[in-house]
Amino acid sequence: MSTVNIKINGYDYTMKKGITILDASFETLKFKREFLQQPIPTLYYLKGVMDIDESGVCVAEADGEVVNASTTRIEEGMVIDTKSPTVMEVRKEALAKILVQHNKSCLYCLRSTSCELQNLLHEYGFTDEPELPTEKIELLDTSSKVLVRDNNKCIKCKRCINVCAKMQAVSAIACTGSGLDAVIAPSSPEGLAAASCVNCGQCVAVCPVGALTEKDQTEEVKAALADPDKYVVVQVAPAVRAALGEAFEFPVGVDVEGRIAEGLKRLGFDKVFDTKFGADLTIVEEANELIERIQNDGILPMITSCCPGWIKYAEHFYPDMLENLSSCKSPHQMQGAIVKTYIAEKEKIAKENIVTVSVMPCTAKKFEITRDDEDGAGVPDVDISITTNELAKLLKDAEIQLEAMNPNAVFDAPLGQGTGAGVIFGATGGVMEAALRTAAEKITGKELTSLEFTAVRGMNGIKEASVDMDGTEMKVAVASGLANANTLLTKIKNGEADYQFVEIMACPGGCVNGGGQPHQDGKTRRMVNVTAERAAALYRNDAGSAIRKSHENPAIDEVYKNYLGKPGSEKAHKLLHTSYAVR
Repeated sequence: MSTVNIKINGYDYTMKKGITILDASFETLKFKREFLQQPIPTLYYLKGVMDIDESGVCVAEADGEVVNASTTRIEEGMVIDTKSPTVMEVRKEALAKILVQHNKSCLYCLRSTSCELQNLLHEYGFTDEPELPTEKIELLDTSSKVLVRDNNKCIKCKRCINVCAKMQAVSAIACTGSGLDAVIAPSSPEGLAAASCVNCGQCVAVCPVGALTEKDQTEEVKAALADPDKYVVVQVAPAVRAALGEAFEFPVGVDVEGRIAEGLKRLGFDKVFDTKFGADLTIVEEANELIERIQNDGILPMITSCCPGWIKYAEHFYPDMLENLSSCKSPHQMQGAIVKTYIAEKEKIAKENIVTVSVMPCTAKKFEITRDDEDGAGVPDVDISITTNELAKLLKDAEIQLEAMNPNAVFDAPLGQGTGAGVIFGATGGVMEAALRTAAEKITGKELTSLEFTAVRGMNGIKEASVDMDGTEMKVAVASGLANANTLLTKIKNGEADYQFVEIMACPGGCVNGGGQPHQDGKTRRMVNVTAERAAALYRNDAGSAIRKSHENPAIDEVYKNYLGKPGSEKAHKLLHTSYAVR
């Protein structure tokens, strides 16, 4: 590797030749001695989404000249100053220009305290700036069932445009103009709801401010909990346990499963369940459906249906492949249907008096609960879906500190019981691996000697594997990120690939990187593979689970024995399966 010698803020460094000044500043953060760390602020930059930062704050002085640190490459002997009075003044002027167009309602903003602009304004001493004139305030775009778009807070970074077009192949958001005069808007003049938006929330995940947020339903949850006539049941998705801690200053990738269980009980929910039960139920139904398709010359490949962002994408862009989709509902919808039927009858509670709340890493779940054919009991399977961020808000509003909760607390039986297979649903490849653990044993009639299907693990956008099931070869593929899904589906349609089973997740890396997960800024995303760390927490949870195969979950056996009958039964199909529509 060719290197060059440079000086940053008076300290000597040897760096890889050809990297940018910004990259060099990130490299200094790897040094253990704090005085050797020389960070440069960013506002537009985000690894994998925006490599160039034109906000005006990502600057440094190189050999006496102020330059853009994200575009200027280091050279031998270069002398760099990231904190000179000139540099600090340039950054402050850039922030002032942005602030002139920015609505300063920080007190009411969902992103307050996790806003990249707000953090810089504090750092650079902005205290009492004038409000945005009333005549310049634009109406909020609330047309979507899932997202709120507030152009009054948009700082024209274009992260949302890049992630929607390049990583998701949707282009529901577009831009005209350049710089701070640019106009960022949905591709339809009628708003996000009329655009081809699939509700994945990746735009929310990458937005540095509060210009794009999920629709907050925390007040609906509080109202349900305060209603003495309502029996309020909550369930928590696997990926939430790997990320919620970040909202309470835990390191990235810490599993807070037990703390969540106790925190929810402190909030006053009547029952606190774990969606890994619903994930196990999904696997049992899905494996049964896959085996039936294989044995009866059904339509293949069968494609997973757990991700509502992917389902809506398929309905928009691949209507000719809807029959390839598994008819299984997603795990939280299945679990909601069981709550409104099996649990309602068992606890002798009228289903109309039950309020089911899902805590999801996903914004698209807010749309999913409103879909047709998601009401197995004649009432909505799930009434309210909140994100990981909204759960953090609920806990903080109630002054419940996550770090003070018991890490060994458990969810309520029976729908609090789940397996390691159910937990790994939150990572890309997890649904595939969980399904293979069950399908392999059902097909071969033999117990697996190893439960790790490592070929479908990892953060690659597309993964392919061939699994030998006692002489029967099953070809499978996994895609995460809808642009990758588009590539994979094109191969299938062109006859370039022959799979029996395909898993697709809308969000790159899977649910752990969902649009409703805690926000991480550009510096953190550059230094830590946030998605991989969250996924690793789920795999550790699986490895430490007493039961790691969905079909061996005793709570699943109980529900089938006492209520559903068998996988794929008429009752199971009515409650646990759904349908799709061309859009």
